Amino acid sequence: MKKIELLAPAGNFSKLKTAIYYGADAVYIGGKLFSLRALSDNFTDDEIEEAVKYAHERGVKIYVTVNIFAKNSDFEVLKKYLVFLENVGVDAVLITDVGLIALCKKIAPSLKIHLSTQANTLNKYSVKFWEDMGLERVVLAREVSLKEIREIADFCPNIQIEAFAHGAMCISYSGRCLLSNYFNGRDANRGECVQACRWSYEIREKSKDGEFFPIEQDERGTYILNSKDLNMIDHIDEMSEAGVYSFKIEGRMKSEYYLATVINAYRRAIDDYLDNGAVYKQKDLYFNELLKTSHRAFTTAYAFGNNDETVNYFNSQSVGQFVFCATVLGPSENKDYFVIEMRNRFKIGDELEILSPNDNFNKNFKVEKLFDKEGNSVDDAKIVQQKLKIYCQYDLKEGDILRKKL
Repeated sequence: MKKIELLAPAGNFSKLKTAIYYGADAVYIGGKLFSLRALSDNFTDDEIEEAVKYAHERGVKIYVTVNIFAKNSDFEVLKKYLVFLENVGVDAVLITDVGLIALCKKIAPSLKIHLSTQANTLNKYSVKFWEDMGLERVVLAREVSLKEIREIADFCPNIQIEAFAHGAMCISYSGRCLLSNYFNGRDANRGECVQACRWSYEIREKSKDGEFFPIEQDERGTYILNSKDLNMIDHIDEMSEAGVYSFKIEGRMKSEYYLATVINAYRRAIDDYLDNGAVYKQKDLYFNELLKTSHRAFTTAYAFGNNDETVNYFNSQSVGQFVFCATVLGPSENKDYFVIEMRNRFKIGDELEILSPNDNFNKNFKVEKLFDKEGNSVDDAKIVQQKLKIYCQYDLKEGDILRKKL
């Protein structure tokens, strides 16, 4: 059976650690410049070097996005940046611009190149071109079906195929959106998208003194540009058999809780498939996990052909079924107690569920004993980021998450 890479996003170093802890084989990050997620925290040069070291020590690869639509004025700085990325051992860079690809091959020849999804690669002849150019991988446009991916993989056997498996979709064709620039002067193709497609809109009727009216489509709401979220958790087998090598999760601007939940679900689904074949055993479990964090209505988008039902008219985003209460920092000096950092309010008597990549996954326990760092008993954890000691009969690990059903 072919290898499957689970590729996860990380908007900062803390999220990088989360992605690795919950089972990512590779993580894509952005520097402070030249990335299409300029509004996330991103990584300084020193942090990129540290991230590569941290990941490689754990057998995980690091890919760096350099996927803006580059201008002439960018290239002098880009030369130094690409050489830096090569020198610190980055496993690959994601690039859109043809000129930037040529520059990278010239000045950083050992740096592997992945063609970004922003290049809108839709057909086997384009992929063949990039294969002949010596690229390691092509990230296909989201509009490509699994049938078309199979044709591409058969036609281009010597290049890796990466495809999105989960996360936010863009209302525009493979992300080439002008709304952000039009409304706010922030260029999405330079990394500054404000996600104007997620806003609620109204119509102004000029003949009635500029009065605003809500847009209603069968009383479903006003989010006429808001795409559903991609979710392929039930189709790991079909993606793999179509020739997808790397399963990509979108979300460099998403929360640590979101990343932990989604990465953990896909890690378990992929491992289940690799162990048990096409009829992997716990599809309902993995899908239900994805309902526990914030998301929009789910779609398989264009995986199975044309799809006219990809817009989410109801809201910008739905809350998940669970709330992130605390992250585990490690064991306390007291037996059966663990140090946690509070994130959302919980109380004595509440039942918490454990999110973990190990066997504690989805185990529940009641909060019976809780203390602050001075040893005072706490009945109500309501101070955000307060360090607390909690009693738990399970052996919690650093990086585990405690959550509560809403």
